[in-house]
Amino acid sequence: MISKLHYISQGNTVDEQLYNIQKTLDNGCDWIQLRFKNGNTEELLTVAEKTKQLCNQYKATFIINDKVDLAYQINADGVHLGLDDMRIKDARAILGNQKIIGGTANTFEHVLQRANEKCDYIGLGPFRFTKTKEKLSPILGLEGYKTILNQMDEQHIKIPLIAIGGITLEDIDSLIQSGLHGIAVSGLLTQNPTITTTLNEKLYVNI
Repeated sequence: MISKLHYISQGNTVDEQLYNIQKTLDNGCDWIQLRFKNGNTEELLTVAEKTKQLCNQYKATFIINDKVDLAYQINADGVHLGLDDMRIKDARAILGNQKIIGGTANTFEHVLQRANEKCDYIGLGPFRFTKTKEKLSPILGLEGYKTILNQMDEQHIKIPLIAIGGITLEDIDSLIQSGLHGIAVSGLLTQNPTITTTLNEKLYVNI
């Protein structure tokens, strides 16, 4: 089961990461993707181990960004891989068929690639400009998502699409109505974790 609300962790230090993750879990988020780009190996391991304990405690899904070896080492629920990261086939060989593997996409060609690679969900974006990523792919916007969803329908491709990139509370309704499975947010929840309940209500309203 792929959640409709993914939190991509933020924080420049171990303590900041863990504080933000804890607050998000406290407020009802059940999917954490650990992204700690400026932590060293030891710091990353510390955050990963503690986040795994927290996710177990809250019965949340724990995904690690990029680091397949770390996900294997601590038995995380899965990984999320960018287009320049390890190939999904190779990650699957390491992690096995029971783990979740998500993949990034920016175009319909990427979606086709990810579908052929048999990843479990696709993080599709960016929706709009965001400062979270340094190297930003072309902006998709709502119309970009609709176009890709129509192309997927024509090709009978069924895989959960998660919108990502600068999403605000006001965007949720139109994104979900377009047919997207869910959203991934970072700054939105870091800055105001208490809106998790509101996001979940909006995202799960059609179930």
